[in-house]
Amino acid sequence: MPRLFAEKPLKLSKLPSYRAEHFPSAGPYPWLDLPDAEEQIEGRLSRQEISEEQAALCRYWCAHGYVILPKAISDDLLNEIWTTYEQAVACGNIHLDPEPAAEGDPYPGRFLDPHRKSGMFCRLLKHRKLTDALRLLLGHPPKPLQTITSHKGSQQGLHSDSIHMTTYPIGYLAAAWIAFEDIHPDSGPLVYYPGSHRLPYVFSKDVGISEDEFNKEGYTKYRDNYEPFIRNLVEDNGFEAKYFHASKGDVLIWHANLVHGGSPRRDLQLSRKAVVCHYYAKGAFVYHDLSASISKKQYMGTCLLRDNEGNLFGPKGLFGK
Repeated sequence: MPRLFAEKPLKLSKLPSYRAEHFPSAGPYPWLDLPDAEEQIEGRLSRQEISEEQAALCRYWCAHGYVILPKAISDDLLNEIWTTYEQAVACGNIHLDPEPAAEGDPYPGRFLDPHRKSGMFCRLLKHRKLTDALRLLLGHPPKPLQTITSHKGSQQGLHSDSIHMTTYPIGYLAAAWIAFEDIHPDSGPLVYYPGSHRLPYVFSKDVGISEDEFNKEGYTKYRDNYEPFIRNLVEDNGFEAKYFHASKGDVLIWHANLVHGGSPRRDLQLSRKAVVCHYYAKGAFVYHDLSASISKKQYMGTCLLRDNEGNLFGPKGLFGK
């Protein structure tokens, strides 16, 4: 168990369950979420702790809840990663389930944590342009939590990542969405709502989803209760949608509470190759509010490799098959 940097210590084993309502309302809060964030940015800039470019990135994050790093990842690296990913699929190390959105949809569904099957993804997770930006924005060293590959637009309902990957203290999560090809407007690009990160965090209890209901019924009540609540919250507050019409190699990094989702796929024949990498701040505790379960990934070796016989290796050697 890592040492937590929370201001209010607690014994995790004494909590009734891992739900947001059982954790203290205590900081420290992310430095760019604080009321004096602008003053802190200017102070760090004047002391030459950050550059003008970094200060501009921080100001934009404060105001909008996301930043874009244009062409942050080279085409050569992206091509190499995707090739090894497809090889892992071809040899059976990665199995992609069909998830047709409608008849004639040629693309498989998303795949969770490909970095645990194909070590090339670790070069992406540990890319200096990503980790440097995340360290700056979170105020702590970033730790990879999970990766997701997608071949097509997800059409996922609007949500904040914090109901799926909640941290104590709150807010110490960020995601990096990396385009592996130019993203066509008709392919179902990522949609997000600038400024929505300043909305109150919405958790399972706030929308009437109990632990038992989620564990018995899965995401039924999430779709029935949570997603409409978030849609109404966005509409009532007048937030305007933006779409990530990315070029290959562009990266969108978003705040733990930024509302986002997948827009409709107007042309099912268009792919949308991408990888999203979720990170948490080192020293934060991560759990899944919906199921009230601990996120075990934060305590495991993150980047794993398989040899030709299917043996799984990590930082400390053989894990087994």
